[in-house]
Amino acid sequence: MPSRRRAAAAFAALAAAPLLPTPAEARSRPRPADLARGTATDRARITAADRVSERVLDLTIQSPALARDGHARVLLPRDYDRRPHHRWPVLYLLHGCCDPGPGWQAWTLNTDVEGLTASLPALVVSPEGGPSGFYSNWWNGGAYGPPAWETFHLAELRPLVERTLRGDGRRAIAGLSMGGFGALSYAARHPRLFRAAASFSGVVHPLRNPGGVQGIVRRYGADPTALWGDPEAQSALWAAHDPYTQLTRLPRGYPVYVSCGDGTPGPLDPAGSPVDTGEQGLGLMAQDYVRRARAHGLALTARLYGPGTHTWPYWERELGRALPLLTAALARR
Repeated sequence: MPSRRRAAAAFAALAAAPLLPTPAEARSRPRPADLARGTATDRARITAADRVSERVLDLTIQSPALARDGHARVLLPRDYDRRPHHRWPVLYLLHGCCDPGPGWQAWTLNTDVEGLTASLPALVVSPEGGPSGFYSNWWNGGAYGPPAWETFHLAELRPLVERTLRGDGRRAIAGLSMGGFGALSYAARHPRLFRAAASFSGVVHPLRNPGGVQGIVRRYGADPTALWGDPEAQSALWAAHDPYTQLTRLPRGYPVYVSCGDGTPGPLDPAGSPVDTGEQGLGLMAQDYVRRARAHGLALTARLYGPGTHTWPYWERELGRALPLLTAALARR
């Protein structure tokens, strides 16, 4: 696959890079105000670790933030067992909404992510985000409380990965659809936690279509205002999570990869596929984000590739194309 050949140089640089983060990165933690009343995390712990295969490790985490067990699938580096004292960078890979199976398994079930990352000297962590969790601590009428996905991911799972699986404090983040929202939202809300971010067909400007986000939440039986409240009455809370609105918190030169199709059937769609209106709307969000990101001075790679629908073959392709940017950021001193 051409994308794998393009990633080879970045993988080599990452393998040769220094192992430890800078002192500032080692000390960085999510700020309590940014985590918006997330549940206390002192009791979060790994209760099960199932080695599915040589590279696949499934974690079960007792999570106060979720008030239940949470999960994550980890792809281990090929040399993980042979280097028991080595510490590794971490690529967080987020899933989208509405998966029929466990979202934290979606990347491995639907793509060749194991092949794409076979030479990557890093942990690849795909955490559970709920069918419509939107990578947020839910407002719940102002009471907050479970589900607090942002706290689960950044204040519970992240330290556990770094403490028990030997993560070294260098992090990048990527995701598709709802996970593309999560990647760019987390990066902007916590600009010291991640070195680069990528979105594939992401919900990168939810304020452009708040009804679409609320419709997804409603589809899974939840009150659509429980997420971030009413888009008008709680407009500040919506804006605080909107990647488009928050991108100015990222420093100039920050590496970001954004890709999306325009919803018309493309080269990876079966013959006779219909127009995908959902991808059309996400393409308009991507155009908004790209314009603002360029004006702000982000180190933006934008692939608004035209024909293409909201389907896995495009996200697999775009992950391969984004890996050089992500791994170069992880390799940086």
